Amino acid sequence: MGKVTWGFTSSLDGFITGPNRDMSWMSGLGSLAVGTVEELASKVAVIISGRRGYDAAKAQADERDELTSEAYGGAWEGTEFILTHRPEELAGDSAVTALNCSIAEAVDRAQLIAGDRDIQIISADIGRQALEVGLIDEMQMFVAPIFLGDGTRVFDVPGGRRVYWELVETDAANESAWFRRFRPKHAQSN
Repeated sequence: MGKVTWGFTSSLDGFITGPNRDMSWMSGLGSLAVGTVEELASKVAVIISGRRGYDAAKAQADERDELTSEAYGGAWEGTEFILTHRPEELAGDSAVTALNCSIAEAVDRAQLIAGDRDIQIISADIGRQALEVGLIDEMQMFVAPIFLGDGTRVFDVPGGRRVYWELVETDAANESAWFRRFRPKHAQSN
């Protein structure tokens, strides 16, 4: 069975999107080592994302570049689940499967499809929900050299919550993109 991963690119100040879920800030931030995007994409069978991100991507389609207009810059093929309380509104989009369920149920469904490949969560809120119920096996994080000042925080919990992470891998080929893999230290979370 593959892993459940939570993957994203973050600004230095901890945002995965700018105001209004804008992702145009990712354009021109540098390049990754040849083959990195394709290698990461090949491991993922199912992507789980949220409705707000889906809607923002559709609304900003003409403004996004190759890397942000499609998952893994178009290098990925698989099944995308959109978690939403209004799945009927997405019935006409054959590129996605709309689900109105918990993250645990979505992961269970995704595992039936994924087999030995990974399930990738690409939403801050859904990643937080998965972390809350112990479903995250690994966090894959790129850090971009930019401050955004506002937007969607990587981890936003009113009142705060500490979650400790253990560094699993530093990708030397993508050192300038500060690519790291972490796993949660479940015993120390509180």
